[in-house]
Amino acid sequence: MTAAQHFPLMVADLEKKNRTQLEVKAPYDDAILARVDTADADDINQALTTASQLFSDKNNWLSVPQRIVILERAIELMQDQFEELAMGSAHEGGKPLIDSRVEMARCIDSIRACVDNLRDNTCHPVPMGINATSQHRFTIMNKEPIGIVVAVSAFNHPLNLIAHQVGPAIATGCPVIVKPAEDTPLSCFRLIEIFHRAGLPVEWCQAVLPENHHIAEKLVTDARVAFFSFIGSAKVGWYLRSKLAPGTRCALEHGGVAPVIVNKDADLDIALPGLTKGSFYHAGQVCVSVQRIYVHESIARELAEKLTSAAKSLNVGDPLSGNTEVGPLIRNGELIRVTSWVQEAVDMGAELLCGGQALLNNCYAPTVLFNPQSTCKVSSSEIFGPVVCIYPFSDLDQAISSANSLDVSFQASVYTQDIDTAMYVSNRLAASAVMVNEHTAFRVDWMPFAGLKHSGLGTGGIPHTMEDMQIEKMIVITSKGIN
Repeated sequence: MTAAQHFPLMVADLEKKNRTQLEVKAPYDDAILARVDTADADDINQALTTASQLFSDKNNWLSVPQRIVILERAIELMQDQFEELAMGSAHEGGKPLIDSRVEMARCIDSIRACVDNLRDNTCHPVPMGINATSQHRFTIMNKEPIGIVVAVSAFNHPLNLIAHQVGPAIATGCPVIVKPAEDTPLSCFRLIEIFHRAGLPVEWCQAVLPENHHIAEKLVTDARVAFFSFIGSAKVGWYLRSKLAPGTRCALEHGGVAPVIVNKDADLDIALPGLTKGSFYHAGQVCVSVQRIYVHESIARELAEKLTSAAKSLNVGDPLSGNTEVGPLIRNGELIRVTSWVQEAVDMGAELLCGGQALLNNCYAPTVLFNPQSTCKVSSSEIFGPVVCIYPFSDLDQAISSANSLDVSFQASVYTQDIDTAMYVSNRLAASAVMVNEHTAFRVDWMPFAGLKHSGLGTGGIPHTMEDMQIEKMIVITSKGIN
Protein backbone atom coordinates (compact mmCIF):
# COMPACT_ATOMS: atom_id res chain seq x y z
CA MET A 1 0.00 0.00 0.00
CA THR A 2 1.35 3.45 -0.94
CA ALA A 3 2.03 5.69 2.04
CA ALA A 4 -0.29 8.70 2.32
CA GLN A 5 1.25 11.94 1.13
CA HIS A 6 2.31 14.48 3.75
CA PHE A 7 1.40 18.16 3.38
CA PRO A 8 3.23 20.57 5.71
CA LEU A 9 1.86 23.99 6.59
CA MET A 10 2.65 26.71 4.08
CA VAL A 11 3.92 29.38 6.46
CA ALA A 12 7.12 31.34 5.85
CA ASP A 13 10.05 30.71 8.21
CA LEU A 14 8.05 28.21 10.24
CA GLU A 15 9.65 26.53 13.23
CA LYS A 16 10.17 22.81 12.81
CA LYS A 17 8.33 20.80 15.47
CA ASN A 18 5.99 17.89 15.85
CA ARG A 19 2.49 18.92 14.84
CA THR A 20 -0.88 17.25 15.04
CA GLN A 21 -1.87 15.89 11.66
CA LEU A 22 -5.27 15.67 10.02
CA GLU A 23 -6.09 12.66 7.88
CA VAL A 24 -7.81 13.57 4.62
CA LYS A 25 -10.06 10.74 3.42
CA ALA A 26 -11.84 10.15 0.15
CA PRO A 27 -15.61 10.45 0.75
CA TYR A 28 -16.37 7.56 -1.59
CA ASP A 29 -14.25 4.79 -0.06
CA ASP A 30 -12.69 6.41 3.05
CA ALA A 31 -9.19 5.83 1.66
CA ILE A 32 -6.59 7.98 3.41
CA LEU A 33 -5.32 10.35 0.73
CA ALA A 34 -2.91 12.45 2.77
CA ARG A 35 -1.97 13.77 6.16
CA VAL A 36 -1.87 17.51 6.65
CA ASP A 37 -0.04 19.31 9.46
CA THR A 38 -2.31 21.49 11.57
CA ALA A 39 -1.44 24.91 12.96
CA ASP A 40 -1.36 25.87 16.62
CA ALA A 41 -1.69 29.42 17.96
CA ASP A 42 2.03 30.13 17.52
CA ASP A 43 1.89 29.01 13.88
CA ILE A 44 -1.07 31.29 13.20
CA ASN A 45 0.71 34.22 14.83
CA GLN A 46 3.79 33.51 12.73
CA ALA A 47 1.73 33.64 9.54
CA LEU A 48 0.04 36.89 10.58
CA THR A 49 3.31 38.49 11.68
CA THR A 50 4.97 37.57 8.40
CA ALA A 51 2.10 39.03 6.38
CA SER A 52 1.93 42.16 8.53
CA GLN A 53 5.64 42.92 8.29
CA LEU A 54 5.56 42.32 4.56
CA PHE A 55 2.66 44.69 3.96
CA SER A 56 3.89 47.42 6.32
CA ASP A 57 6.92 48.18 4.10
CA LYS A 58 5.87 49.43 0.68
CA ASN A 59 9.32 48.57 -0.64
CA ASN A 60 8.20 44.93 -0.34
CA TRP A 61 5.10 45.35 -2.46
CA LEU A 62 4.89 43.55 -5.77
CA SER A 63 4.35 45.80 -8.79
CA VAL A 64 1.43 45.23 -11.13
CA PRO A 65 3.71 43.89 -13.90
CA GLN A 66 5.24 41.43 -11.41
CA ARG A 67 1.81 40.23 -10.36
CA ILE A 68 0.70 39.77 -13.96
CA VAL A 69 3.79 37.70 -14.76
CA ILE A 70 3.17 35.49 -11.71
CA LEU A 71 -0.49 34.93 -12.54
CA GLU A 72 0.21 34.19 -16.19
CA ARG A 73 2.91 31.71 -15.23
CA ALA A 74 0.52 30.10 -12.75
CA ILE A 75 -2.02 29.66 -15.54
CA GLU A 76 0.59 27.81 -17.62
CA LEU A 77 1.44 25.52 -14.70
CA MET A 78 -2.24 24.83 -14.03
CA GLN A 79 -2.76 23.88 -17.66
CA ASP A 80 0.24 21.55 -17.45
CA GLN A 81 -1.24 19.85 -14.36
CA PHE A 82 -4.87 20.06 -15.50
CA GLU A 83 -5.75 16.37 -15.30
CA GLU A 84 -3.78 15.77 -12.12
CA LEU A 85 -5.53 18.65 -10.33
CA ALA A 86 -8.97 17.64 -11.59
CA MET A 87 -8.42 14.03 -10.52
CA GLY A 88 -7.16 15.10 -7.10
CA SER A 89 -10.17 17.35 -6.57
CA ALA A 90 -12.58 14.56 -7.55
CA HIS A 91 -10.84 12.13 -5.23
CA GLU A 92 -10.87 14.29 -2.11
CA GLY A 93 -14.21 16.07 -2.67
CA GLY A 94 -16.33 13.44 -4.41
CA LYS A 95 -17.38 15.65 -7.31
CA PRO A 96 -17.53 13.46 -10.44
CA LEU A 97 -14.49 13.70 -12.66
CA ILE A 98 -16.52 15.07 -15.58
CA ASP A 99 -17.55 18.02 -13.39
CA SER A 100 -14.16 18.37 -11.70
CA ARG A 101 -12.62 18.88 -15.12
CA VAL A 102 -15.11 21.68 -15.76
CA GLU A 103 -14.23 23.18 -12.38
CA MET A 104 -10.52 23.04 -13.24
CA ALA A 105 -11.19 24.89 -16.48
CA ARG A 106 -13.10 27.52 -14.52
CA CYS A 107 -10.27 27.76 -12.01
CA ILE A 108 -7.88 28.66 -14.82
CA ASP A 109 -10.40 31.07 -16.30
CA SER A 110 -10.78 32.75 -12.90
CA ILE A 111 -7.05 33.44 -12.69
CA ARG A 112 -7.12 34.71 -16.28
CA ALA A 113 -9.96 37.05 -15.26
CA CYS A 114 -7.71 38.41 -12.48
CA VAL A 115 -5.10 39.32 -15.10
CA ASP A 116 -7.71 40.85 -17.40
CA ASN A 117 -9.08 43.01 -14.59
CA LEU A 118 -5.61 44.21 -13.62
CA ARG A 119 -5.24 45.65 -17.11
CA ASP A 120 -8.33 47.80 -16.55
CA ASN A 121 -8.01 48.45 -12.82
CA THR A 122 -8.74 52.15 -12.75
CA CYS A 123 -10.87 54.66 -10.90
CA HIS A 124 -12.38 58.02 -11.74
CA PRO A 125 -11.05 61.33 -10.36
CA VAL A 126 -13.20 63.51 -8.16
CA PRO A 127 -14.16 66.75 -9.97
CA MET A 128 -12.52 69.95 -8.77
CA GLY A 129 -12.67 73.54 -9.99
CA ILE A 130 -16.46 73.65 -9.94
CA ASN A 131 -16.85 76.17 -7.10
CA ALA A 132 -14.73 78.69 -5.20
CA THR A 133 -13.51 76.14 -2.65
CA SER A 134 -12.28 73.68 -5.26
CA GLN A 135 -10.57 76.24 -7.52
CA HIS A 136 -6.91 75.60 -8.42
CA ARG A 137 -7.15 71.93 -7.51
CA PHE A 138 -7.37 68.57 -9.20
CA THR A 139 -7.38 64.99 -7.94
CA ILE A 140 -5.49 61.81 -8.64
CA MET A 141 -7.18 58.56 -7.64
CA ASN A 142 -5.06 55.45 -7.08
CA LYS A 143 -6.07 51.95 -6.08
CA GLU A 144 -4.04 50.27 -3.38
CA PRO A 145 -4.29 46.84 -1.70
CA ILE A 146 -6.43 46.89 1.41
CA GLY A 147 -4.02 44.82 3.52
CA ILE A 148 -3.92 41.29 4.88
CA VAL A 149 -6.64 39.02 3.51
CA VAL A 150 -7.77 35.93 5.42
CA ALA A 151 -9.76 33.54 3.26
CA VAL A 152 -11.81 30.69 4.72
CA SER A 153 -13.08 28.34 2.04
CA ALA A 154 -15.67 25.57 1.59
CA PHE A 155 -15.32 21.95 0.51
CA ASN A 156 -17.62 21.80 -2.49
CA HIS A 157 -15.44 23.52 -5.12
CA PRO A 158 -11.92 23.02 -3.76
CA LEU A 159 -10.21 24.40 -6.87
CA ASN A 160 -12.34 27.29 -8.08
CA LEU A 161 -13.28 28.69 -4.68
CA ILE A 162 -9.59 29.04 -3.85
CA ALA A 163 -9.07 30.74 -7.21
CA HIS A 164 -11.88 33.20 -6.38
CA GLN A 165 -10.41 34.07 -2.97
CA VAL A 166 -6.65 33.82 -3.47
CA GLY A 167 -6.44 34.96 -7.11
CA PRO A 168 -7.89 38.43 -6.45
CA ALA A 169 -5.68 38.84 -3.36
CA ILE A 170 -2.55 38.11 -5.40
CA ALA A 171 -3.78 40.31 -8.25
CA THR A 172 -4.46 43.30 -5.99
CA GLY A 173 -1.23 42.92 -4.04
CA CYS A 174 -2.65 41.75 -0.72
CA PRO A 175 -0.80 39.23 1.45
CA VAL A 176 -3.26 36.35 1.86
CA ILE A 177 -3.58 33.57 4.43
CA VAL A 178 -5.99 30.88 3.31
CA LYS A 179 -7.70 28.25 5.43
CA PRO A 180 -9.18 25.54 3.21
CA ALA A 181 -12.01 23.24 4.25
CA GLU A 182 -10.86 20.37 6.47
CA ASP A 183 -12.51 17.88 4.10
CA THR A 184 -10.74 19.15 0.97
CA PRO A 185 -7.47 20.93 1.80
CA LEU A 186 -5.26 19.14 -0.72
CA SER A 187 -6.43 21.00 -3.82
CA CYS A 188 -5.79 24.27 -2.02
CA PHE A 189 -2.25 23.29 -1.06
CA ARG A 190 -1.54 22.16 -4.62
CA LEU A 191 -2.77 25.45 -6.07
CA ILE A 192 -0.79 27.53 -3.58
CA GLU A 193 2.32 25.53 -4.46
CA ILE A 194 1.71 26.42 -8.12
CA PHE A 195 1.58 30.13 -7.26
CA HIS A 196 4.87 29.78 -5.38
CA ARG A 197 6.46 27.94 -8.31
CA ALA A 198 5.19 30.71 -10.58
CA GLY A 199 7.34 33.19 -8.67
CA LEU A 200 5.11 34.37 -5.82
CA PRO A 201 7.18 34.59 -2.62
CA VAL A 202 5.80 32.31 0.11
CA GLU A 203 5.19 35.30 2.37
CA TRP A 204 2.54 36.63 0.00
CA CYS A 205 0.37 33.51 0.09
CA GLN A 206 0.36 31.21 3.11
CA ALA A 207 -1.93 28.26 3.77
CA VAL A 208 -2.85 26.88 7.18
CA LEU A 209 -5.18 24.30 8.64
CA PRO A 210 -5.81 25.32 12.29
CA GLU A 211 -5.89 22.42 14.72
CA ASN A 212 -9.26 23.52 16.16
CA HIS A 213 -12.02 26.08 15.68
CA HIS A 214 -10.79 28.26 18.53
CA ILE A 215 -7.44 28.79 16.78
CA ALA A 216 -9.20 29.34 13.45
CA GLU A 217 -11.25 32.08 15.11
CA LYS A 218 -8.04 33.70 16.36
CA LEU A 219 -6.79 33.86 12.78
CA VAL A 220 -9.97 35.46 11.46
CA THR A 221 -10.48 37.96 14.29
CA ASP A 222 -6.91 39.21 14.61
CA ALA A 223 -6.68 43.01 14.45
CA ARG A 224 -4.08 42.80 11.67
CA VAL A 225 -6.63 41.34 9.24
CA ALA A 226 -7.96 43.94 6.79
CA PHE A 227 -10.36 41.78 4.80
CA PHE A 228 -12.09 38.51 5.64
CA SER A 229 -13.41 36.33 2.81
CA PHE A 230 -15.72 33.51 3.91
CA ILE A 231 -17.47 30.77 1.94
CA GLY A 232 -19.46 28.30 4.02
CA SER A 233 -22.45 27.94 6.32
CA ALA A 234 -24.51 30.94 7.38
CA LYS A 235 -24.26 29.98 11.04
CA VAL A 236 -20.46 30.10 11.01
CA GLY A 237 -20.20 33.07 8.66
CA TRP A 238 -22.45 35.41 10.61
CA TYR A 239 -20.85 34.32 13.89
CA LEU A 240 -17.35 35.12 12.64
CA ARG A 241 -18.49 38.44 11.25
CA SER A 242 -19.75 39.39 14.71
CA LYS A 243 -16.29 38.69 16.13
CA LEU A 244 -14.20 40.63 13.59
CA ALA A 245 -11.82 43.28 14.84
CA PRO A 246 -12.94 46.90 14.33
CA GLY A 247 -12.11 48.00 10.81
CA THR A 248 -11.96 44.52 9.26
CA ARG A 249 -14.12 44.40 6.15
CA CYS A 250 -15.66 41.17 4.96
CA ALA A 251 -17.56 39.28 2.31
CA LEU A 252 -19.71 36.27 3.21
CA GLU A 253 -21.05 33.66 0.80
CA HIS A 254 -23.55 31.24 2.29
CA GLY A 255 -26.24 29.05 0.81
CA GLY A 256 -29.82 29.27 -0.32
CA VAL A 257 -32.87 27.14 -1.04
CA ALA A 258 -33.03 28.08 -4.70
CA PRO A 259 -36.53 28.45 -6.21
CA VAL A 260 -37.63 27.90 -9.79
CA ILE A 261 -40.93 29.03 -11.32
CA VAL A 262 -42.13 26.90 -14.27
CA ASN A 263 -45.06 28.60 -15.97
CA LYS A 264 -47.74 26.70 -17.88
CA ASP A 265 -46.31 27.80 -21.25
CA ALA A 266 -42.78 26.53 -20.47
CA ASP A 267 -41.10 24.20 -22.94
CA LEU A 268 -40.37 21.16 -20.80
CA ASP A 269 -37.87 19.80 -23.30
CA ILE A 270 -35.86 22.98 -22.75
CA ALA A 271 -36.37 22.96 -18.98
CA LEU A 272 -35.63 19.32 -18.20
CA PRO A 273 -31.86 19.10 -18.87
CA GLY A 274 -31.16 22.24 -16.85
CA LEU A 275 -33.40 21.26 -13.97
CA THR A 276 -31.81 17.81 -13.85
CA LYS A 277 -28.29 19.23 -13.84
CA GLY A 278 -29.15 22.01 -11.40
CA SER A 279 -30.81 19.60 -8.97
CA PHE A 280 -28.22 16.83 -8.87
CA TYR A 281 -24.90 18.44 -9.87
CA HIS A 282 -22.27 17.50 -7.25
CA ALA A 283 -24.99 15.56 -5.41
CA GLY A 284 -26.78 18.85 -4.70
CA GLN A 285 -23.85 20.19 -2.69
CA VAL A 286 -23.96 23.62 -4.32
CA CYS A 287 -25.10 26.85 -2.67
CA VAL A 288 -27.45 27.71 -5.57
CA SER A 289 -28.56 24.15 -6.36
CA VAL A 290 -32.15 23.78 -7.62
CA GLN A 291 -34.22 22.74 -4.60
CA ARG A 292 -37.77 24.13 -4.92
CA ILE A 293 -39.58 23.94 -8.27
CA TYR A 294 -43.00 25.64 -8.42
CA VAL A 295 -44.84 24.30 -11.48
CA HIS A 296 -48.22 25.29 -12.88
CA GLU A 297 -50.71 22.58 -11.97
CA SER A 298 -51.54 21.87 -15.62
CA ILE A 299 -48.03 20.52 -16.25
CA ALA A 300 -46.79 19.74 -12.74
CA ARG A 301 -47.33 15.99 -12.92
CA GLU A 302 -45.81 15.79 -16.40
CA LEU A 303 -42.66 17.63 -15.31
CA ALA A 304 -42.47 15.52 -12.16
CA GLU A 305 -42.59 12.31 -14.18
CA LYS A 306 -39.98 13.54 -16.66
CA LEU A 307 -37.64 14.71 -13.90
CA THR A 308 -38.12 11.42 -12.07
CA SER A 309 -37.18 9.49 -15.19
CA ALA A 310 -34.10 11.66 -15.66
CA ALA A 311 -33.08 11.23 -12.02
CA LYS A 312 -33.39 7.45 -12.23
CA SER A 313 -31.15 7.37 -15.30
CA LEU A 314 -28.22 9.18 -13.63
CA ASN A 315 -25.09 7.15 -12.92
CA VAL A 316 -24.33 7.26 -9.20
CA GLY A 317 -21.04 6.07 -7.80
CA ASP A 318 -17.27 6.42 -7.93
CA PRO A 319 -16.34 10.05 -8.70
CA LEU A 320 -13.13 8.92 -10.41
CA SER A 321 -15.08 7.06 -13.08
CA GLY A 322 -15.66 8.99 -16.28
CA ASN A 323 -19.24 7.67 -16.39
CA THR A 324 -20.33 8.90 -12.95
CA GLU A 325 -22.78 11.80 -12.88
CA VAL A 326 -23.59 11.89 -9.16
CA GLY A 327 -20.91 11.14 -6.59
CA PRO A 328 -20.99 10.73 -2.80
CA LEU A 329 -21.90 13.22 -0.12
CA ILE A 330 -18.86 14.67 1.57
CA ARG A 331 -19.19 12.64 4.77
CA ASN A 332 -21.39 9.99 6.33
CA GLY A 333 -22.99 12.43 8.75
CA GLU A 334 -24.40 14.36 5.80
CA LEU A 335 -25.81 11.16 4.34
CA ILE A 336 -27.60 10.46 7.61
CA ARG A 337 -28.96 14.01 7.77
CA VAL A 338 -30.28 14.00 4.18
CA THR A 339 -31.92 10.62 4.77
CA SER A 340 -33.72 11.96 7.84
CA TRP A 341 -34.91 15.12 6.10
CA VAL A 342 -36.43 13.15 3.23
CA GLN A 343 -38.09 10.74 5.62
CA GLU A 344 -39.58 13.66 7.54
CA ALA A 345 -41.05 15.06 4.31
CA VAL A 346 -42.57 11.68 3.41
CA ASP A 347 -43.98 11.27 6.91
CA MET A 348 -45.62 14.69 6.55
CA GLY A 349 -47.33 13.69 3.29
CA ALA A 350 -44.86 14.29 0.46
CA GLU A 351 -45.05 11.86 -2.45
CA LEU A 352 -41.71 10.13 -3.00
CA LEU A 353 -41.36 9.72 -6.76
CA CYS A 354 -37.85 8.26 -6.74
CA GLY A 355 -34.78 7.91 -4.56
CA GLY A 356 -35.21 8.40 -0.86
CA GLN A 357 -32.53 5.92 0.12
CA ALA A 358 -28.91 5.83 1.16
CA LEU A 359 -26.61 3.85 -1.10
CA LEU A 360 -23.16 2.39 -0.57
CA ASN A 361 -20.05 4.56 -0.22
CA ASN A 362 -21.83 7.63 1.20
CA CYS A 363 -23.96 8.01 -1.94
CA TYR A 364 -27.63 8.97 -1.89
CA ALA A 365 -30.08 8.12 -4.65
CA PRO A 366 -31.22 11.19 -6.63
CA THR A 367 -34.57 12.03 -5.10
CA VAL A 368 -37.70 13.77 -6.36
CA LEU A 369 -40.43 14.75 -3.88
CA PHE A 370 -43.88 15.91 -4.98
CA ASN A 371 -45.68 18.59 -2.98
CA PRO A 372 -43.97 18.37 0.44
CA GLN A 373 -45.34 20.53 3.23
CA SER A 374 -43.93 24.06 3.38
CA THR A 375 -42.95 23.53 7.02
CA CYS A 376 -40.73 20.48 6.55
CA LYS A 377 -36.97 20.89 6.33
CA VAL A 378 -36.68 20.06 2.62
CA SER A 379 -38.96 23.04 1.90
CA SER A 380 -37.50 25.54 4.33
CA SER A 381 -33.77 24.79 4.69
CA GLU A 382 -30.87 24.13 2.36
CA ILE A 383 -30.63 20.37 2.00
CA PHE A 384 -27.20 20.27 0.31
CA GLY A 385 -27.99 16.85 -1.09
CA PRO A 386 -29.39 15.30 -4.31
CA VAL A 387 -33.00 16.11 -3.49
CA VAL A 388 -35.46 18.31 -5.39
CA CYS A 389 -39.05 19.25 -4.51
CA ILE A 390 -41.90 19.97 -6.92
CA TYR A 391 -44.89 22.08 -5.86
CA PRO A 392 -47.94 22.51 -8.14
CA PHE A 393 -49.49 25.99 -8.23
CA SER A 394 -52.57 27.56 -9.77
CA ASP A 395 -51.82 31.25 -9.14
CA LEU A 396 -48.53 32.71 -10.35
CA ASP A 397 -48.40 35.42 -7.69
CA GLN A 398 -48.89 32.82 -4.97
CA ALA A 399 -46.02 30.78 -6.39
CA ILE A 400 -43.79 33.85 -6.34
CA SER A 401 -44.84 34.55 -2.76
CA SER A 402 -43.95 30.99 -1.75
CA ALA A 403 -40.60 31.27 -3.53
CA ASN A 404 -39.87 34.48 -1.60
CA SER A 405 -41.05 33.19 1.78
CA LEU A 406 -37.71 32.15 3.29
CA ASP A 407 -35.00 34.15 5.06
CA VAL A 408 -32.44 33.20 2.39
CA SER A 409 -32.10 34.72 -1.05
CA PHE A 410 -29.56 33.96 -3.75
CA GLN A 411 -30.14 32.91 -7.37
CA ALA A 412 -33.52 31.92 -8.81
CA SER A 413 -34.96 31.08 -12.21
CA VAL A 414 -38.11 31.10 -14.31
CA TYR A 415 -39.04 28.95 -17.30
CA THR A 416 -41.53 30.44 -19.75
CA GLN A 417 -41.88 31.15 -23.48
CA ASP A 418 -43.56 34.50 -22.85
CA ILE A 419 -41.28 37.55 -22.45
CA ASP A 420 -43.85 39.45 -20.38
CA THR A 421 -44.14 36.56 -17.93
CA ALA A 422 -40.38 36.23 -17.77
CA MET A 423 -39.98 39.89 -16.88
CA TYR A 424 -42.93 39.87 -14.48
CA VAL A 425 -41.51 36.95 -12.50
CA SER A 426 -37.92 38.18 -12.69
CA ASN A 427 -38.88 41.57 -11.28
CA ARG A 428 -40.77 40.00 -8.37
CA LEU A 429 -38.52 37.15 -7.28
CA ALA A 430 -36.41 37.99 -4.21
CA ALA A 431 -33.01 37.11 -5.65
CA SER A 432 -29.72 38.70 -6.59
CA ALA A 433 -29.90 37.04 -10.01
CA VAL A 434 -32.76 35.48 -11.97
CA MET A 435 -32.10 33.07 -14.84
CA VAL A 436 -34.66 32.85 -17.65
CA ASN A 437 -34.96 29.36 -19.13
CA GLU A 438 -31.83 28.31 -17.26
CA HIS A 439 -31.28 26.56 -13.93
CA THR A 440 -30.38 28.43 -10.74
CA ALA A 441 -26.79 27.16 -10.54
CA PHE A 442 -25.68 28.89 -13.75
CA ARG A 443 -22.55 30.97 -13.22
CA VAL A 444 -19.59 32.40 -15.06
CA ASP A 445 -16.71 33.64 -12.97
CA TRP A 446 -16.79 37.32 -13.88
CA MET A 447 -20.46 37.89 -13.10
CA PRO A 448 -21.65 39.18 -9.70
CA PHE A 449 -22.51 36.39 -7.28
CA ALA A 450 -24.26 37.61 -4.17
CA GLY A 451 -26.28 36.08 -1.39
CA LEU A 452 -28.93 38.36 0.09
CA LYS A 453 -30.58 38.29 3.51
CA HIS A 454 -29.11 35.29 5.43
CA SER A 455 -27.43 34.03 2.26
CA GLY A 456 -24.48 36.35 2.51
CA LEU A 457 -22.92 39.80 2.50
CA GLY A 458 -21.15 41.58 -0.34
CA THR A 459 -20.68 40.46 -3.90
CA GLY A 460 -18.46 37.69 -5.24
CA GLY A 461 -17.10 37.25 -8.74
CA ILE A 462 -13.52 38.06 -9.73
CA PRO A 463 -13.85 41.80 -10.54
CA HIS A 464 -16.12 42.42 -7.56
CA THR A 465 -13.80 40.62 -5.12
CA MET A 466 -10.83 42.55 -6.49
CA GLU A 467 -12.75 45.77 -5.85
CA ASP A 468 -13.36 44.69 -2.24
CA MET A 469 -9.67 43.97 -1.70
CA GLN A 470 -8.60 47.48 -2.68
CA ILE A 471 -9.02 51.01 -1.40
CA GLU A 472 -9.20 54.16 -3.48
CA LYS A 473 -6.66 56.70 -2.31
CA MET A 474 -7.33 60.29 -3.35
CA ILE A 475 -4.51 62.79 -3.78
CA VAL A 476 -5.62 66.44 -4.02
CA ILE A 477 -3.13 68.74 -5.69
CA THR A 478 -3.36 72.48 -5.13
CA SER A 479 -1.59 74.84 -7.50
CA LYS A 480 -2.17 78.37 -8.75
CA GLY A 481 -1.15 77.02 -12.12
CA ILE A 482 -4.42 75.10 -12.28
CA ASN A 483 -7.32 77.09 -13.69
